[in-house]
Amino acid sequence: MIPKLSIIVCIIIQTIVCCCLAEQPAQDTGVLPEGFVDATQRSTHTNNWAVLVDASRFWFNYRHVANVLSIYRSVKRLGIPDSQIILMIADDMACNARNPRPGQVYNNANQHINVYGDDVEVDYRGYEVTVENFVRLLTGRTQNGTARSKKLLSDAGSNVLIYLTGHGGDGFLKFQDSEEITSQELADGIQQMWEKKRYNELFFMVDTCQAASLYEKFTSPNVLAVASSLVGEDSLSHHVDPSIGVYMIDRYTYYALEFLEKVQPFSKRTIGEFLQVCPKRVCISTVGVRKDLYRRDPHKVPITDFFGAIRPTRVSTDRINVTLANEDDFIGIPPETEEKVVSKTFKIVIEPQFPSEFFK
Repeated sequence: MIPKLSIIVCIIIQTIVCCCLAEQPAQDTGVLPEGFVDATQRSTHTNNWAVLVDASRFWFNYRHVANVLSIYRSVKRLGIPDSQIILMIADDMACNARNPRPGQVYNNANQHINVYGDDVEVDYRGYEVTVENFVRLLTGRTQNGTARSKKLLSDAGSNVLIYLTGHGGDGFLKFQDSEEITSQELADGIQQMWEKKRYNELFFMVDTCQAASLYEKFTSPNVLAVASSLVGEDSLSHHVDPSIGVYMIDRYTYYALEFLEKVQPFSKRTIGEFLQVCPKRVCISTVGVRKDLYRRDPHKVPITDFFGAIRPTRVSTDRINVTLANEDDFIGIPPETEEKVVSKTFKIVIEPQFPSEFFK
């Protein structure tokens, strides 16, 4: 039998607990905690990746190689390292026998910048650029023996930029003029990426004819897409270089690069602004945008969330000993003037990536 004293103690404790709960104010479940709404507009990613694909061969498709190499230079300039960029180029225009400037590729007729510089790291080249390899790359199903540099090692904290350029039609993009990837295959690949936690947010960007048809079947969350043309429209080239007899760049990518050239690593320019580049009066085709799958307001998303990189920063009020190239020049300089001397002597100069002033 249970002692009577124990029963009395249990009843007293239960009564005290019920009274305390009754005195607590009711929670207003209709009001979100302060800052919760703003938190949904902040980025939660921890790293950035870019998959850049030129799917066209042959010399007359020179502009497609210039397209992808120009985007490549932009993301590198804004901080994404080569180790987190997968570059696929179907044809080697730099070494083509028709190229009067061997080892060089330009995106404008004035040959201001060689976009095929010494620091270009092509991961998939020539006949390696196939639909199978592209889908395997996205889904993480690369074959045994594939080099680490050829793998998309993204995770649930990754913001991924996918850029495609080449020849396309209603619901497909051609690879090498011998095979096609369909809009359904793209949608399935991205769905697998989401289910396998291979991205946090994904920005899909495509420059081809009838480009908007390629994102029509997307159903995966956190995907933002932009296309150079709607279904039934062609994407057009921008200008030709008479000296080599081919077009240098496509219209949509030209104006996208003109915008990106004005972006700096800590810029406040947004993806919403980027989605408005190349209006129909200059693009001739109609730029398509799909944002119903994206949870954030594009006008509150910095463009560097996709075209830049996470930059870990440690703020310190102490003096940091940094080894300088000409350390002897700074011996005997008072600490209070050292900062001024360094700022005047050492400067970081970023070469203009896209010389739009030549076309004004």
